[in-house]
Amino acid sequence: MIWRTSEESALLSVSRRAMNDEFEAVFPRLDFPQGTKAALDALDEVERLEQILSVFRFDSRIQYINLTAHETPVRLDDELFDLIAFCVEIAEATGGAVDITSGLLWKVWGFSRRQGRIPSSSELEAALENVDYRLLELNPETKTIRFGKKGVELNFGCVGKGFALDIAARKLREQGVDRFLFQGGLSSVLAGGSGWKIGVAHPMRPGTRLAELTLNEEAVATSGSQKQFFRHNGRRYSHLIDPRTGQPAEKVLSVTVLAPTGTLAELLSTAFFVLGLEPTEEYCTKHPEIAAVMTIPTPKRAGFEIRSFGFNNEKLRIIDSE
Repeated sequence: MIWRTSEESALLSVSRRAMNDEFEAVFPRLDFPQGTKAALDALDEVERLEQILSVFRFDSRIQYINLTAHETPVRLDDELFDLIAFCVEIAEATGGAVDITSGLLWKVWGFSRRQGRIPSSSELEAALENVDYRLLELNPETKTIRFGKKGVELNFGCVGKGFALDIAARKLREQGVDRFLFQGGLSSVLAGGSGWKIGVAHPMRPGTRLAELTLNEEAVATSGSQKQFFRHNGRRYSHLIDPRTGQPAEKVLSVTVLAPTGTLAELLSTAFFVLGLEPTEEYCTKHPEIAAVMTIPTPKRAGFEIRSFGFNNEKLRIIDSE
């Protein structure tokens, strides 16, 4: 995503690499002399969360849960319990289209090693037996989690960056920085204050903007398959996999979601990518706080069409429709 502010001001950027991506906080330098320290503290929060949520760290909290929660309930702090409970809530609301137990599917398709492969039917069947958010037994009284069977795993790839932005933004606000843009890689952005404009990347033309959004105390997340995919026998396979079927999602090229929080925006961008056009439109109609812009593959000359839901003319400007 490409960002700019609607007001002319001197902006300061503070960034750090975390969660295998670049996190960046941008704010008006003259308005917030404490901004640099606040941004560094916010980035510390991103690193803290990576140590908790990463499945690539052998000593992370999530790895411990994945190894032990099938045997005995594991006590969680409020932050992690609430995150898992919210992920389960959104999984339920989207019919299982986004599921934090679906990392097993990502593995069997080879995406965890960035070496895409076609899994055997037995491999896929075995993975699907352990992919279901309903296998997560959460006890709100004891704040514990237990897995319904051995083999279940948590993976926060569909929500981690958005959640990190929410926590980091809270740290900025606690230190009096209330006008900022916080970006997690090229896919997730959270805005403090109003008038921030960001560009949405074109799904088929690298370096080109598809649209421009105006953010006012909101978050945006984009899901697309242009960077992680492989081809086999002339067919393209995306890293975004439908947890219900175990098959890569094929209905959408990209989807960008506007939501009140980074956590919700990222979860829904994954869910909408899996669900496709009509269910996304239905969800946005029922939830007016949510908006989405999608690119759908078509046989037309351009190869895609753009559909948007929940936006008004002041929030969304389409730049490239062909």
